Amino acid sequence: MAGDWSRYWRSADRPLEAMHAHFERHVYHRHSHETYSFGFTEEGAQSFTCRGAAYTSAAGMVMVFNPDDPHDGHATDEQGFTYRMVHIGPELVADVLAEAAGRKVGLPLFAEPVIAEPKLARGLLTLHEALLGGATSLRRDELLDSVVVAMARRASVRVPELGWSPEMVARGPAFDASPGRSNVETARVVREMLHDIDDREISAGDLASAAGRSRFAVYRSFQAVYGMAPSDYQRQLRLRSARRLLLQGHSLADIAAMTGFTDQSHLTRWFTRYFGVTPGEYRRAVTAG
Repeated sequence: MAGDWSRYWRSADRPLEAMHAHFERHVYHRHSHETYSFGFTEEGAQSFTCRGAAYTSAAGMVMVFNPDDPHDGHATDEQGFTYRMVHIGPELVADVLAEAAGRKVGLPLFAEPVIAEPKLARGLLTLHEALLGGATSLRRDELLDSVVVAMARRASVRVPELGWSPEMVARGPAFDASPGRSNVETARVVREMLHDIDDREISAGDLASAAGRSRFAVYRSFQAVYGMAPSDYQRQLRLRSARRLLLQGHSLADIAAMTGFTDQSHLTRWFTRYFGVTPGEYRRAVTAG
């Protein structure tokens, strides 16, 4: 794709990843991450939808996504955008905040995906450059601690000590109405079933039978709670499995077969739409990290 480029870095021993990219034509399919995702737009502007609302992140603006926050993304105009993103596992965020507080605390919940906060942007830039630039482990730890604490203090809302769930996020202010209890329970049953079956085929009727509701009710409930269709969520799970298999050294052809994709090109196409890098680029980044 003309003008598009990306760099990816991944820690070898912690749930910590970083991406630096410029996109003019690339369009992210609706997806979510297992991690907290903190980033900022360096140049240009990017537009995306998240939790039922549309947002634009212009140069200098900070983006914040909770784990399992569904979102898409594309360049706002033909000039494209350059951005940096850091993905941090919830368990790592919990460890940092517990160290800072001197006790176990609930995970933060970020209500707004875009905030204008230059100081946070500068902190993210320093951390990002350290991760991609080969800084020492001590320096990376210090910067990570600083960013996580600053983000939690500035941008998060109070949550119960037990933390939060995707259902709580779905009931956030971006939605016009809260999903009912039956919708949340239906979505939970379907989500658990999708995780259990992994790469095996399943039909809408199978999900409806498991939830004890109609196919249409299942679709509406899952969409309301998790922000995407069950089929999109299933594909996302398969792509996450593909990432793990890449770390284990499997070939792309084998990974495609193991995760339910038609062939290697099918896997590569969807992998790029979700993660912004090809499987080969991701594998090289992991090896370098």
